[in-house]
Amino acid sequence: MAMLRVMTWISLRLGRRIARALLFGVSLYFLLFATAARRASRAYLRRALGRTPRLRELFWHFHTFASCTHDRIYLLNERFDLFAIQVHGAAALETVLAAGRGAFLLGAHAGSFEVVRAVGRQRPGLRIGMVMYEKNAIKINSALAAINPTAVQDIIPLGQLDSMLQVQARLDEGMVLGVLADRTLDDAPTLPVQFLGSSAPFPLGPMRLAAILRRPVLFMTGLHLGGNRYCIHFEPLADFTGIERTGRDAAIREAVAAYAASLARHCREAPYNWFNFFDFWRLPAGSGRDAA
Repeated sequence: MAMLRVMTWISLRLGRRIARALLFGVSLYFLLFATAARRASRAYLRRALGRTPRLRELFWHFHTFASCTHDRIYLLNERFDLFAIQVHGAAALETVLAAGRGAFLLGAHAGSFEVVRAVGRQRPGLRIGMVMYEKNAIKINSALAAINPTAVQDIIPLGQLDSMLQVQARLDEGMVLGVLADRTLDDAPTLPVQFLGSSAPFPLGPMRLAAILRRPVLFMTGLHLGGNRYCIHFEPLADFTGIERTGRDAAIREAVAAYAASLARHCREAPYNWFNFFDFWRLPAGSGRDAA
């Protein structure tokens, strides 16, 4: 937290250009010494690029992660003037918002979710919150407080007795809730689906939540294009509004597969934006049983 506060001070007082220069050293350090992350980066980029990645491409993967993380300092302090942000698929989001029942935005550990929320803060009446596991919520809130104590984040922690009630209440208010749906706890149910050429486990929980609450689901990502440029994408994935219980499981499996396909497409288009630095394709024990 102390280093995060120092980096925040440097970024806000000395400017983005000087602060970003420091990121090259940070990225180089992790490239050289984070051997497991480097191995995972190489395995992923080999799939996304369709060839063996060069060393500079591994570096750029780490550096894109560092850049997106660093830009949160400015976004949380509402320095939107520093960025050029394009939005694709805004009509899809407007359609679900017009119904007034809220929606789920299923993202991934790709690009920046903060840039998506930044766009929401500039649109009157649009509220974007996050749903995540309680332990992650505590860590995120601590980090955000170090960056900007006044930046209030609407985060609903899962795993509490009233979590589902909180989620439903926010949706009934017309709120849009973001969930990062490409990572799960070890004992949570997953579904093996095709992702970048091989089967990989994707969590069922986020899509089950949307199906139980009968809400529409959109894929969303805020990809970093280099420099100060970001591109946000919204894509319809599923609409569980009228789903019957008998067809719910099949609809969930179909929606998870569609989510994985959308994520794979964006990984190929912007390969350095996906930040799962571990063996993502290793199926966890019991995943087949859980899926069944």
